[in-house]
Amino acid sequence: MSGTLRTLYPEIEPFDSGMLDVGDGHQIYWERVGTRGAKPAMFLHGGPGGAFSPKHRRLFDPARYDLILFDQRGCGKSVPNASLEANTTWHLVADIERLREMIGVEKWLVFGGSWGSTLALAYAEAHPERVSELVVRGVYTLTRAELAWYYQFGVSEMFPDKWERFVAPIPPEERGDMMGAYRKRLVGDDRKAQIEAARAWSIWEGETITLLPEPETSGKFGEDEFALAFARIENHYFVHAGWLEEGQLIRGAHKLRSIPGTIVHGRYDMPCPARFAWELHKAWPEAEFHLIEGAGHAYSEPGILDRLIRATDHYAS
Repeated sequence: MSGTLRTLYPEIEPFDSGMLDVGDGHQIYWERVGTRGAKPAMFLHGGPGGAFSPKHRRLFDPARYDLILFDQRGCGKSVPNASLEANTTWHLVADIERLREMIGVEKWLVFGGSWGSTLALAYAEAHPERVSELVVRGVYTLTRAELAWYYQFGVSEMFPDKWERFVAPIPPEERGDMMGAYRKRLVGDDRKAQIEAARAWSIWEGETITLLPEPETSGKFGEDEFALAFARIENHYFVHAGWLEEGQLIRGAHKLRSIPGTIVHGRYDMPCPARFAWELHKAWPEAEFHLIEGAGHAYSEPGILDRLIRATDHYAS
């Protein structure tokens, strides 16, 4: 990294927004920001079960981008809230295509971080002809090893105090399958147990995604409404391994080799071990690869943010 760190662009309001009926009882909330007719781009938020924020708009130069952001099925302003019905990776891939067709572009830059990187890779491998450039951050390929590292054994060794709080709602005899034990509670009829599980699941993530504690980043994970959608949907996706075959996204990376791309990953990313970003780099060597020292998982960490904005600036030129 040389020179001054790049920071977020100034705040910007959408010039268009709405609800798109995608069928299956779902309507997704979308916004369009920047300059109509400029370089088209799609931002994919994390989770699954998170939502985009106004700060995500600011990763792109509004003078040079025509950017779409949307809340994925069941979360944010999309409805019905926290719904698991007809909510899979492939439903979301189809939703992205509906949004592309809605604004009438042939191809666009696709940007995704964390779970958003999983979805971006799935979309790009399914529709490589629709992707002009691909930017992925906090790479997550949803293999069994990645899931076990975060929810069974691995990160537990780095954050034993926070892990104790994560396992607290689960009886010892059920802790051999933490994702399964949480699922029982998150889809159950006991509202109190559901909220307790949702908060514990979400706070575990909120408190382990940055290298150093960052209350602004982690705070929303303890809010009941956010936590319920986040935990239910994320757990739903992870129990089903994203409806992906084991290792599918790395095996399919050869489909990306004609797409200009950038991979950005924090060296000390706890939710998403750097080994899998490295494997993607080897499978897609044409993409720029940046392993950021002194950084964890969150896009807001200075070294990661710098590289992301440099990437969007580069592809806009």
